[in-house]
Amino acid sequence: MSELTTIARPYAKAAFELAVEKGTIESWNDMLFFAGQVASNEQASSVLAGMPTAKAQAELFNKICAEQLNEQGQNLVKVMAENGRLIALPAVAELFAKFKAEYDKEIEVDVISATPLAAAQQDTLVAALEKRFARKVKLNCSEDAAVVGGLIIKSGDTVIDGSIRGKLNRLATTLQS
Repeated sequence: MSELTTIARPYAKAAFELAVEKGTIESWNDMLFFAGQVASNEQASSVLAGMPTAKAQAELFNKICAEQLNEQGQNLVKVMAENGRLIALPAVAELFAKFKAEYDKEIEVDVISATPLAAAQQDTLVAALEKRFARKVKLNCSEDAAVVGGLIIKSGDTVIDGSIRGKLNRLATTLQS
């Protein structure tokens, strides 16, 4: 996976810089998401792999995505096909989305609780997290009965374990040392 990310980074960066320059970040994000979905489809990738030339691969891919890709998006597909990099399109889409989130100063936060959070609780949590991270926060809420009570909050490398189970584990570790 890290190899694909390394391959995809220059393509994603170039596409993002062009999108910022032209003011078309959202449309590029949509285009790359769709193209990434097509490239990761098993049937489509097996058909594309059977194509004799990179030009044929690019033409077929662009026909499949004709409604969703503009001329610049189709040019990106051609360049990636010529370099044998169509397999990296899902990683390009993922990196582009990360660049977009960074540009928009947004962050996704996973919140795990024992029971579903009420809308008011989510609003309070969003306000506190926006203050802490100095970014717009998008919550991804899920439930896990093993949490017992409290919350586990994850965003990238940051983990805030305010669950009862986490507190009990920390207490047990402290008592044993």
